[in-house]
Amino acid sequence: EELILIQVASFLRRELPIRLAHRIQDLERVPMMKDMESVIKVKDLYRQSFLDLLAFSPTISTVEQEQEFAKLVEEIYKRHSNVLVQMAHGAHEFRNHVGMQSKDPTMFAQMEETHAFLDRFYLCRIGIRVLIGQYLALRESVVENYVGLICSKTSPYEIVKRAIDDAAYMCTRKYGDAPDVVISGRLDMNFPYIPTHLHYIMLELLKNSMRATVEFHGIEADFPPIKVIISDGNDNEDVVIKVSDEGGGIPRSNQDMIWSYLFTTADPSIQEGIVGTATNDVDHGIDAPLAGLGYGLPISRSYCRYFGGDLSIMSMEGYGTDAFVYLARLGNSREPVPH
Repeated sequence: EELILIQVASFLRRELPIRLAHRIQDLERVPMMKDMESVIKVKDLYRQSFLDLLAFSPTISTVEQEQEFAKLVEEIYKRHSNVLVQMAHGAHEFRNHVGMQSKDPTMFAQMEETHAFLDRFYLCRIGIRVLIGQYLALRESVVENYVGLICSKTSPYEIVKRAIDDAAYMCTRKYGDAPDVVISGRLDMNFPYIPTHLHYIMLELLKNSMRATVEFHGIEADFPPIKVIISDGNDNEDVVIKVSDEGGGIPRSNQDMIWSYLFTTADPSIQEGIVGTATNDVDHGIDAPLAGLGYGLPISRSYCRYFGGDLSIMSMEGYGTDAFVYLARLGNSREPVPH
């Protein structure tokens, strides 16, 4: 076990500086956004972590060295935990800087390079956090059915149930009530996955559906239930989860915008409040207002794509929205991280 940890630590000592250097270069090159105060802070954070790693011995061959290295990467892991919120703040500053109206499709077409940068940045960030998180989890005491962060028997049904509870809590806190959710399909199946990633994806979709349903029908209404279907067969390429709501749907002109980190339906004052006060040390939680910072859906899609899956949204304006989560079984895809 000690030998394995030394091997993993040696790999990370080589790999992490390369990944951090690519992100620093990316942060220095992105037009206009590189000048935003929050983005500069994130770049400084990455530079500090890069220098800390370079200062560590290039060869890790003893248990003591491995323990010291673990302390360093745990510090880096915590240091970077608030990057999601900081980058969302950067996007918020960027929107204000260019005077971008949230529903102006022509402005969005001009932001292609910024969108591509943010997609790349967040996907690579997931990769870095999975590598460090897996290493740190391997150092903890063994948990049944877990290898590091990965649970060999992840139950979509159990995770969906927890996500429903969290989304209902958030919805009730804001509106005083929440729609019911009906789960059907393969409730008994399990497969290898990282449960925290799946929970984040499902929470995002369910809170969006609940908010849309309440706002479309009105708080006094008898809400139609949200439906979750878990589909899987032994020969299926993916595990697929569908979330269907009758929350009024999305206008076709907004379909592309829902995948943008620069688009949000959140009230500007709420958004100012979140980005102004966010100091939490976790990547995501249930303490944020329901409409959030405008990066929930694209980040969810990045989580799906990191392990070879995908997320797609089909909407019927005036009726509702279907979201399809495609989850590739772990072990049959390569990491899609760009250099």
